[in-house]
Amino acid sequence: MTKPHDEALPKTTHSEGTLSSGQYWQSWTVDQPAGVVVLVHGVHEHSGRFRHVAERFGAGGYAVYALDHPGHGRSPGTRGNIGSMAAAVTGVDLLARLAGERHDDVPMFVYGHSMGGLISLQYLTGTPLDRIAGAVISAPALDPGPVSGVEKAFAPLLSKLLPDLGVRRIDANTISRDPEVVRAFRADPLNHNGRMRARTAVEIMRTAEAMPQRLPSLTMPLFVLHGGADQLMPPTASELVRTRAGSADLTYRLHEGLYHESHNEPEKEQVLDEIVDWVDAHRTA
Repeated sequence: MTKPHDEALPKTTHSEGTLSSGQYWQSWTVDQPAGVVVLVHGVHEHSGRFRHVAERFGAGGYAVYALDHPGHGRSPGTRGNIGSMAAAVTGVDLLARLAGERHDDVPMFVYGHSMGGLISLQYLTGTPLDRIAGAVISAPALDPGPVSGVEKAFAPLLSKLLPDLGVRRIDANTISRDPEVVRAFRADPLNHNGRMRARTAVEIMRTAEAMPQRLPSLTMPLFVLHGGADQLMPPTASELVRTRAGSADLTYRLHEGLYHESHNEPEKEQVLDEIVDWVDAHRTA
């Protein structure tokens, strides 16, 4: 795809607000958008880290709406604790409805990364808006790694009694091969740099375990992408979506050598171009 010249780029307008759930949301909109993208971020980060993604979509003529999950970014709650998967999914639904009301005549897409990919899949295999024309799923959190029987047995109790306990550390070096991205992540006060909270870990584990049975009901067009050198979430997670989803229109991209955040790798421009191209091809379907 050839990007438009800078002077031809649509003007992007930034807005922000609070959902009825109390969650923070923000948007990057253009005049007369060709479509709307609902962006769902991953664990321990916030929607602002996707500004460059939103601006790339804006250059293609799309409006982007994003929110901060409970316990993340500017939303209320204990840092890093999503509260429940149901609460996270409800937030996505509220945001999608807000975006849909503001742009009632264009197709909508969901773009979820990592834990946001899992939340997106949970939403899309439930009762999503019927206007959603497709979804982009990036490195979904569907493989929690080796979990012993003892850990599984005690996980629900731990989540209930000590929901804010730090149980698993995420190495920021695994998110990108770009050292500036890693430095910025660690320095960002809106990120959670501590261990993953017990409640969040259990909610991810439970949802991931049940997802294979839900995926056959997902029949909308899908674009699934994963970094081939992802050390945080193995590519087998995206492979599960590829093999189990019921969509007859599914594009799978394994980017060899890339880490967890394909959109924040040195090759991010090519990655984002490919995503926008796919959305372009599906907005009139």
